[in-house]
Amino acid sequence: METENQSKKRNYSEKSGSEGSEDDDYVPYVPVKIRKQQMLQKVKRFRGKGLTVEEQKDSGGEQKDEEEGLGPRSNVSLLDQHQHLKEKAEARKESAKEKQLKEEEKILESVAEGRALMSVKEMAKGITYEDPIKTSWNVPRYILGMPAARHERVRKKYHILVEGEGIPPPIKSFREMKFPQAILKGLKKKGIVRPTPIQIQGIPTILSGRDMIGIAFTGSGKTLVFTLPIIMFCLEQEKRLPFCKREGPYGLIICPSRELARQTHSIIEHYCKLLEDEGAPQLRCALCIGGMSVKDQMEVVKNGVHMMVATPGRLMDLLNKKMVSLDICRYLALDEADRMIDMGFEEDIRTIFSYFKGQRQTLLFSATMPKKIQNFAKSALVKPITINVGRAGAAKSSSSRCGNIKILFFFIDESVLMDLRALLVEAKQKVPPVLQVLQTGDETMLDIGGERGCTFCGGLGHRITDCPKLEAMQTKQVTNIGRKDYLANSSMDF
Repeated sequence: METENQSKKRNYSEKSGSEGSEDDDYVPYVPVKIRKQQMLQKVKRFRGKGLTVEEQKDSGGEQKDEEEGLGPRSNVSLLDQHQHLKEKAEARKESAKEKQLKEEEKILESVAEGRALMSVKEMAKGITYEDPIKTSWNVPRYILGMPAARHERVRKKYHILVEGEGIPPPIKSFREMKFPQAILKGLKKKGIVRPTPIQIQGIPTILSGRDMIGIAFTGSGKTLVFTLPIIMFCLEQEKRLPFCKREGPYGLIICPSRELARQTHSIIEHYCKLLEDEGAPQLRCALCIGGMSVKDQMEVVKNGVHMMVATPGRLMDLLNKKMVSLDICRYLALDEADRMIDMGFEEDIRTIFSYFKGQRQTLLFSATMPKKIQNFAKSALVKPITINVGRAGAAKSSSSRCGNIKILFFFIDESVLMDLRALLVEAKQKVPPVLQVLQTGDETMLDIGGERGCTFCGGLGHRITDCPKLEAMQTKQVTNIGRKDYLANSSMDF
């Protein structure tokens, strides 16, 4: 009997042991949804973007520990608790803002460094230029012999701020800038006797072959700063070796709008005609903008073109179709660069830069100097000189105190007020009466369809000198902006 009982116990223990081993090998079933969540958590953890459940519990525990001292059973009053929670919320907001600002800075840096403003050849061979282009123009000897203190006095008098290395001295006369007699006569006929502040420092800088960033308000004479030097450079090249058919352009000016391109082209044509009348070689300037026949524009290019004024869209089209070449182009001016980038032409400009075959003199003109323009210019300009005659020199130093009341007043240039009015119009804000009464002699208005208005200019109505009916038929009215109604070409302006 004892042996039978022992055998039964042994069999029972073996069965129970086998059942225990089966329990140990058993794997519980995990639903598909939970498995997917686990896989997603692993992927997030691998990429460094996700937090594990334990980390979330830890972070939650920290918050609980922070708020442990608060509550109905704590010895702190409700007002103190409210103040404490408020301070914590503000601190969290500030840290979130700081993180956002840092992320934005990183994005801007990556965009700026993402694609340099260089030609394909330069990027492929790693070519970098350290010295600016040399030209045959030199500053008059007697001006070079003047002390540096004199140059600083001139800049201070005209509120000119400069940055850079080897800055040429300011020149206060067009004759001392060595312009031909025909151009001097043309300037005098237009009532331009003395150069404006941006011209005093800007023209000598460009004639010296230096890259430049010009910052000046509207109506300060920026156009002449880059049009007169380009005419002189092209005249020099034509005298050395005449341009043959399909050659050129040597100088390129890019404008953000058609109207601005037309105005720039008409100014260049005017002074080229004056030079031709005085016996100088003929200089040809092509206008390449949308809304015009490509065939008519290419007629000038086929005969050999010295200068070209274009908008980014039409120029990109001509370059892609190989109808225009920038092989010998050595002079590039971007007028209103800030507005061009705001309008979304940044990538087009970068693509245009890739078509250049050699070093060029690059000029950027802008009414402001935002971070985008600074990053835009870093990889394109060689030892640039920044000339600022903008807001810093807007208010003149003439001031006075009246009687015992001590009223302090300043004299402000009318062109600055015109610029302010244009900015208010562009921002669709109410124009105050003191700015509504301002007018310029160059601003002409035509009656088209019973409405008074201007052509496409990006809302800057004071720059208009022409109002073609073809563009005006496609416009729509902007109301409630003051004394005049301005028209815009497309929905891009709103």
